[in-house]
Order: sequence, then structure tokens, then C-alpha cells
Amino acid sequence: MEQIAYVNGSFVPLSEAKVSILDRGFLFADGIYEVAAVLDGKLIDNASHLARLERSVGEIELALPETTARIQEIQQELVKRNNLVNGMVYLEVTRGADTGRDFAFPKGVKPTLIMFTSTKDIVNAPSAKTGINVITVPDLRWTRRDIKSVALLAQVLAKQTAAAAGAGEAWMIEDGKVTEGGSSSCFILTQDDVIVTRQNGSEILPGCTRKAVVALAEERQLRVEERAFSVEEALAAKEAFITSASLFVQAVVSIDGKKVADGKPGPMTNRLREIYVEFAKATAV
Repeated sequence: MEQIAYVNGSFVPLSEAKVSILDRGFLFADGIYEVAAVLDGKLIDNASHLARLERSVGEIELALPETTARIQEIQQELVKRNNLVNGMVYLEVTRGADTGRDFAFPKGVKPTLIMFTSTKDIVNAPSAKTGINVITVPDLRWTRRDIKSVALLAQVLAKQTAAAAGAGEAWMIEDGKVTEGGSSSCFILTQDDVIVTRQNGSEILPGCTRKAVVALAEERQLRVEERAFSVEEALAAKEAFITSASLFVQAVVSIDGKKVADGKPGPMTNRLREIYVEFAKATAV
């Protein structure tokens, strides 16, 4: 049975899902996207993703063509139509298609809204037990990384470099400090049992899973410090891990070929993953 997608008000077979070649998302990367995880047929932490969507479109003066309540209804309908049990729902909104290719915002153009699903067993992913290796690369991105833009070429290059090296993720480095992963937020656990992750700002995307993990850790009286850290500090740490909607909490066991601690997922990472999965299932919609 062919997968169903959503395009500008219609549910259509994926093979028929099309947008104009004049769409500004295609021509200028003039758009915003979000990815929400699905567990047991329900959306995970979706309110956080929709709030970030509203913030991102607001930062580029892009009006959503539907309310966030309606967007969630569409997401849930896609999950239902595709019989999706575990996976993700991708959504993208662009400024729409104009008749020309002018850089300035066009007038009287309706934004484009598309969505589709993919299957992935995030909870039982083999890498959750083994951990992943990461490599470091220079951070080549623009200065407004807090906006979840569809302009992802720097991340594509970073993750391709990681894939070519047999690594599961790339950590991007700027001014000697880790900003974030190609598609994830970065954490370490210091020798003093402090969970460290970079503070939010224009240098990084405010990760939804990151936000939830920090809150869940603080609720359990775990010490959390939001600041930048170096690769050297990560290699000296007890544990390192990443978070994202597409993998939840994932242990990092080596950086640039050097082991983090004993080169295995640590107890804090494993516990935070368990706590997050419990939270995800309890709050799914």
C-alpha cells in the first residue's frame, strides 16, 4: 500500500505529492521544518515541536497557512492513514511559489505546507545499546542556527563526512567549542556528575528533546549546567551523549577515534534514555 503524504490541503499518494519548481523552499531554502517522533501510533512531545515551529516562522516573518491545532490534526491523520506505529512525521512550510525569482518576499502568495511519514523503531535501535562514534568538523553554518531552517547544506556535508568515516554523527566545532551535532544536541557528564550541554542562543537550535531531557534531569535533582564545552573536556568526561527527536538519548562512545571513558554507554545516559522514553509514552498524543 503506497504511503500517503499531505500537500497544501490534500492527502495524496507519495508518488503524486508535488510542489512547484518556483516554490521558494526549493529556490531559496526559504522555509522551516519540524520532525516529530511517533511511538505506538502517537506523536511525541509534539506541543514543543509546534511551539518551536511557531517561533521559527515568526523569526522569518512567515505566516503558517494553518493553525497549530489543525497541523496536529493533519499529523495525526497521516499517522492513521499510513498505519504508522513507530517512526516520524516530517513537516515543512515554505513561503510558497511566486511567478518570478525575486529575493524579496512576494506579496499575495500562499505558503506551502507539506507533510509525510517514515518508519523507524527508535526505542529498539541497535545503536542505543552499543553507542555511536562521532567525528568533529568545523561549524560552517550561518549565525541564526536557532531558526529551524530547511537550509541544511552544512549539516549534509558534516553528516556525509561522518558517514564516510564510519561514524554515527558529526560534532560541529566553533572557536574551540562544540556547538551541536549535525542533527542533534550534545551533552557530557563530568567527573563531578554534572550534566553539561550548551546554552541556548543563536549558535544552536533549541532542541525539543534536549529541553525535555534537561527538565527531566532537573526534576530528579540531577545537576545540569548549560555552557559550552570543548572536545578535550568531552574526552575527559565520564559519559557523552546526544539527543534528538529521531533517536531520543544516544550514547557517544568515541570522538575522533578516541574512547570516551571505557568506550561503552554509561549508566547516566542509559537512565536518561529510560526516563525520556517513559515521559514520551506518558505524554504522547
